[in-house]
Amino acid sequence: MGEHLVSIAGTAEGARLALVLALLSAMAHAVFGAINKGGADPFLNRGAINLCYGAIALPVALFLVPWPTADLWPWIAASYAVHIVYEYLQALAFEKGDFTLVYPIARGTGPLVALVLAALIFGERFSAWQWAGGVLLSGAIMGLAAANIHRARGPLGPAIRAAVGTGVLLALYTALDAYGIRQAENPFTFLAWFFLTGAFGFPVIAWARWRRLAVKPPLRPLAVRGLAGALVALFSFSAVMIATRIDSVGQTAALRETSIVFATAIGVLVFRERIDATRLALIALIAAGAVLVEVG
Repeated sequence: MGEHLVSIAGTAEGARLALVLALLSAMAHAVFGAINKGGADPFLNRGAINLCYGAIALPVALFLVPWPTADLWPWIAASYAVHIVYEYLQALAFEKGDFTLVYPIARGTGPLVALVLAALIFGERFSAWQWAGGVLLSGAIMGLAAANIHRARGPLGPAIRAAVGTGVLLALYTALDAYGIRQAENPFTFLAWFFLTGAFGFPVIAWARWRRLAVKPPLRPLAVRGLAGALVALFSFSAVMIATRIDSVGQTAALRETSIVFATAIGVLVFRERIDATRLALIALIAAGAVLVEVG
């Protein structure tokens, strides 16, 4: 399968598959965010998720895909380091703020920055309409965040700072991982080792936090949430990374940020957070910006 994906990179077939993968990844990422936000504690959730997807990736990395080459190891190591910081800031944002508050802030910096990095790093070229779509997409997402801030209660500073930091790290890891997966002869080699090394990062932070808790949550529900989140993460991240391997990094990254549309629906339906006409209009603008990025 890895050879086939590499063979369709840059073709019309690759572009169509990348579009489908980016949108499915967006939907899955919103579900993943809800899994991480819910339950006893976002830090414990993330640790359980990473531990589970590392266990799933172990046999794949060791026996089913080619081992990383010497040139690929530095990119795997860099991805490992960046994702630990990203995951910590994301968990902190979920701990401090509402889902519909912090998720748009974290995702809002992504689309436009992704287009800029794709142009600078990968030499991709975008039309004026696509740049306009990126601006509209990012602007509408940030507008949604501003609307949520206006309606939120309590001290928002820590949540907003953590969410902004999450967004910055998100843009960084998107470019870094897209470059890394392109250095792998088989894209599944990079993915398998990304998930395997992730099991040795955040779970340590989660374990230290669990030991300090005066009232420790039961492990069984945490393990179930970890397994569910791991399965969603395996699909979501793999889908978007494969899309960046076979098609435009900028377009793929921008389309994935339509996850905010799905995240808003989850916030309303699952977390019982309110939504009004203003935020519905901003969601429509997010969708319009995504369309411009894709067809502009």
